[in-house]
Amino acid sequence: MYPHDQTIYALSSGRLPSAIAIVRLSGSQAGLALQTLAGKLPAARTAVRVLLRDAAGEPIDDAVVLWFPGPASATGENVAELHVHGSRAVLSTLFAALSALPDFRAAEPGEFTRRAFENGKIDLTEAEGLDDLIHADTDRQRRQALRQLRGLLGDRARDWRSQIIEAAALIEAGIDFADESDVPDELIGPAIIRIKALLGEIENVLAQRGRAERLRDGLTVVIAGPPNAGKSTLMNQLARREVAIVSPYAGTTRDVIEVQLDLDGYPVTVIDTAGIRDTEDPVEQEGVRRARMRAAEADLVLWLAETDEPKIDYAGEAPIWLIRNKIDEAGSRTFDRSLGVPSFALAAKYGQGLPELLDALVIFARDYFGSSESGLISRERQRKLLEETAEALRRSLDAVGQGEELAAEELRVAAFALGKLLGRVDVEDVLDVIFREFCIGK
Repeated sequence: MYPHDQTIYALSSGRLPSAIAIVRLSGSQAGLALQTLAGKLPAARTAVRVLLRDAAGEPIDDAVVLWFPGPASATGENVAELHVHGSRAVLSTLFAALSALPDFRAAEPGEFTRRAFENGKIDLTEAEGLDDLIHADTDRQRRQALRQLRGLLGDRARDWRSQIIEAAALIEAGIDFADESDVPDELIGPAIIRIKALLGEIENVLAQRGRAERLRDGLTVVIAGPPNAGKSTLMNQLARREVAIVSPYAGTTRDVIEVQLDLDGYPVTVIDTAGIRDTEDPVEQEGVRRARMRAAEADLVLWLAETDEPKIDYAGEAPIWLIRNKIDEAGSRTFDRSLGVPSFALAAKYGQGLPELLDALVIFARDYFGSSESGLISRERQRKLLEETAEALRRSLDAVGQGEELAAEELRVAAFALGKLLGRVDVEDVLDVIFREFCIGK
């Protein structure tokens, strides 16, 4: 737990040097810092140009400052922003002046967002959406993260939790009026209908298995095959830059090389591996071991070969595409398709056949990710808690005939699981894990 009696500060913009750097402050003494550095407290939410000075009156920089008094701020606390010139010298001097103020310290990773969460500005699903948005590499990831940040899952979870609490109240009222002939049935009957409807909604969300999670993590494609088949050449063509060494000598690639691609908005990690063969070289043996390991973990394997009848040395479960490379040298475009896997013909060195392969990869990614726009769950934590909620609802329905007290208790378990999803119950053990993944300044 971070001490909230201290005011925090951090650089919240990009890497230095830059044209402009933004320093954020949050805490009870943020206003005091503005008065000390700028000589006055500007009007709320109004950008004002000032000359910042340190405690000795020495000028620091010509800056623009903004003041956001709490609780109407991003963190719920007093917040200030200092827009200064993005040089290391300016930031060093400014941070020295801030650290000299009483009860000021540099922010920990994710501490601004954590304070916003703890002050009720966002729930835990929105905080996770913000982290995903910061780390989004493609437009589809951006759209998904923005939906989470805007409370898509959180709003549904709050509504579900409210209905579960209402259903539990009806069942408990039925217990209280157990001596009143038909009153319990009149209360418990509507509660059962509501529980079944809620269970159906949550099961429908869980049925969209892995779509949003897969989009967040991306698709992994491994380029494998024997030595000197042109794997590194294909890797460079896909990356549109030289990320791997290309050589006419077999066994050039010894380690795993990764590159991130954006294929029609889908995040794809392409991995170039060592040529798979028997070898006495201990370094190359390690490269072959890593190549086999990464291929076993891949979502798709591109097996490169130079012959019409290649030997595929792969026993994993991922789909495999057979790619005959160097068709310009072989002088033939024919390919033995008897192996029953998708096959492509390339001259990777010249990009021949590459557009067809890229089109096929986009189609594969589209099928792999599915309709991720409709997926609500983007993290395994969210999925597990919804599964706990659904299981508790099932147990509550099974317990109705055995005893209303048991049914009411299972509903409390379901509501507690949704509370953990939103972060509105004691979930201190997961907060550190989530917020430490943030960059400093968020």
